[in-house]
Amino acid sequence: MLSNLYIENIAVIEKTNIDFTDGFNVLTGETGAGKSIVIDSINAVLGQRTTKQLIRNGCNSAFVSATFSDVSRFVEKKAKSLGFEVEDGVVILQREMNLSGKNNCRINSRPATVSALKELSSYLVNIHGQSDNAELMSPSLHLHYIDALAQNSDLLNLYRETYYEYAKAKELLENANDDEAKRLSDIDLLRYQVEELENADIKIGETDELNAEKTTLLNSDKITKALIKAKAILDGDDDVDGVINMTDDAQSALAISARYQESLSDLSDRLANALYELKDISELIDDSISDIESDPYRLEAIEERLDLLYRLSRKYGSTEQEMLDFLESAKKRLKELEDYDINREKLKAKFLELEQKATEFAKKLSKIRHDTALEFSTQVQSEMTFLEMPNVRLCVKFTETELCKSGIDKVEFLISVNLGEDPKPVAKIASGGELSRMMLAIKTVLARHDIVETMIFDEIDTGISGSAASKVGMKLKEVSKDRQVMCVTHQAQIAALADSHFVISKEFSNNKTFTSVNKLDMDGRVNELARIIDGVNITQTAIEHAKELIKNA
Repeated sequence: MLSNLYIENIAVIEKTNIDFTDGFNVLTGETGAGKSIVIDSINAVLGQRTTKQLIRNGCNSAFVSATFSDVSRFVEKKAKSLGFEVEDGVVILQREMNLSGKNNCRINSRPATVSALKELSSYLVNIHGQSDNAELMSPSLHLHYIDALAQNSDLLNLYRETYYEYAKAKELLENANDDEAKRLSDIDLLRYQVEELENADIKIGETDELNAEKTTLLNSDKITKALIKAKAILDGDDDVDGVINMTDDAQSALAISARYQESLSDLSDRLANALYELKDISELIDDSISDIESDPYRLEAIEERLDLLYRLSRKYGSTEQEMLDFLESAKKRLKELEDYDINREKLKAKFLELEQKATEFAKKLSKIRHDTALEFSTQVQSEMTFLEMPNVRLCVKFTETELCKSGIDKVEFLISVNLGEDPKPVAKIASGGELSRMMLAIKTVLARHDIVETMIFDEIDTGISGSAASKVGMKLKEVSKDRQVMCVTHQAQIAALADSHFVISKEFSNNKTFTSVNKLDMDGRVNELARIIDGVNITQTAIEHAKELIKNA
């Protein structure tokens, strides 16, 4: 369960620390106090998408930490698969968001990615927000609920793997079935490209080598003059001793000195080595002078070769490696087109094999879904009846489709809320309150099969009042017997059933807004329920009513 939530610099919340309990946790507060910010903070630490606008005005970063205790073995197994160890059944998720857009995430004090937070949190928390009701208005999302109750994820994943292979094989076969004129045109183009690149005989690093040689040829006169000067300095001439002769004389003098003072032997040896090195350099300069060419024909050949490589690079890739990769790809594609008939038959056989395999998986999925749909409609209808919709009828309409990523089933929920009316699409007849109760009914049914131990309901009571609100509260209380439930509500009937009641309040100081979250004692609960019942001016009647609600709960 979610045992602790720490929030820092999120919107109007500067700092708050909330210790939740097991059972039924309720959060209430005046409109605009910041109830949605608490949910936004939880969403953020669970790895959901967020924005820089969530960071408190004037701050550079925001931070959220969520501690989960007594986590299930499923959570421990998932955490381990992601590379995180769980000790004493505790998982701590943390996320810091910066104005720069950078996120620093941690799982049990170890660095993590946002995607890792999201993946692990799916085993920890299930959040139902007001926007989820919109899912009931979108038939394309209805199949998800049938699959969730069927718990057929293994078969669904197996089908999808096969389907994606089938879709790829289908695309390849369709490409292979292009008209003959296009195939012949492609062959002509590919043959030209292959021939052009093979004739060019491109070598890796050739452009750099040619440019270096070109630089040498363009500056051959300058290089030769400099080398001759260096040679003259080293060797000297008839009139002036060069560096080599002078070094030779110096070394001879040191050698004589070393005969009488042994400590000078090292200097004599070092100078002798320098003399050998200078003589070697002089010989190499001779070789370099001989090697330098000023052949204008060679320079012209280099220019032509570089021009060819440049023209080819504009068509086939900016580097030699990219051009060679293009050549290999073109040769492979050319062979495929030339072996058209053989390849087409292979592709067709592979396509038919995958189509049959995918169809078999899809039919198995469809049967499970049809069987589950009856159970789903019966159980959800029963829950909706309890939630003050006594005449409701729920049907799951199936339409068979071509193979797609979800199988061969299109599903739509049809309901009737009044006697004598035929079930119709949810989007056409359900009111806001009916949608809220229908979603709660679905969540209640799915919760019986869900491994997630914390469920959060954000204003599930939208559009509901009176006895219906009481029934919603009773249903949430019932669900909380097997798992932790948190609920943001505006209904006193629901809040009265809480095991732990938190109030979210807003204060103003120094032209700034501060939101706090505090757990209420019994007197605080009575006053908060009275406020919900009566508004700003709390009457004694509202207080007595609040006490009665808590007593009955």
